[in-house]
Amino acid sequence: MKKEYYKEMRLLPLKKFDFKNLRIGKVDINELNDKTLLLNLYITQLLTLIIGIIILLFQSNSKILSALSFQGGWRVLIWGCLFAVVVLGIDLLISRWVPKEVSDDGGINQMIFGNRALWHIALISFIVSVCEEVLFRGAIQHAWGPYWTSILFAAIHVRYLQHWLMTGMVFCISYGLGWIYLHTGSLWTPIIAHFMIDMVMGCILRFGKEEDQGS
Repeated sequence: MKKEYYKEMRLLPLKKFDFKNLRIGKVDINELNDKTLLLNLYITQLLTLIIGIIILLFQSNSKILSALSFQGGWRVLIWGCLFAVVVLGIDLLISRWVPKEVSDDGGINQMIFGNRALWHIALISFIVSVCEEVLFRGAIQHAWGPYWTSILFAAIHVRYLQHWLMTGMVFCISYGLGWIYLHTGSLWTPIIAHFMIDMVMGCILRFGKEEDQGS
């Protein structure tokens, strides 16, 4: 019985993976549905947070505790809010004077925030700000400094790389987040700033769309 079984096993055809069918290219936004996009967003942020925590675990415990403390009190909140206001003001000027296609990200942000409830915009903004700041400002900047961290931060925002202005904006925002983190000594400063920027931008995309449809 055993010999017959092994003979049958050897006769079974082995399925080979056809690498010729692999295609790497630009994702069409029209091929993504809302559920897939959100799932991708949350999984990406979870992986970002896990990587950030792993890197932090190899650093000193005192470094982690000091970064997550609210030392500085109101100064942390004030610096975070002021930085967000400056960034949002510059973005407003850019949107007024620069052609729309220059800041085009392929419609990803519109799809993420365009039809979202206010609480969901706040949730996405909070998750993204915490996860990305833990990794980039909390973990990577400790070893690389704000300049190289910002280059990496700009590079992972692939959808902006085809537009030099937006890539430069992302780099400058990242460098500014790193600077206010160094200035206040609390990771909550860039988290607050990052949250406010994403929250306001998300609301503009969400409610601006309603105004356009109403007019």
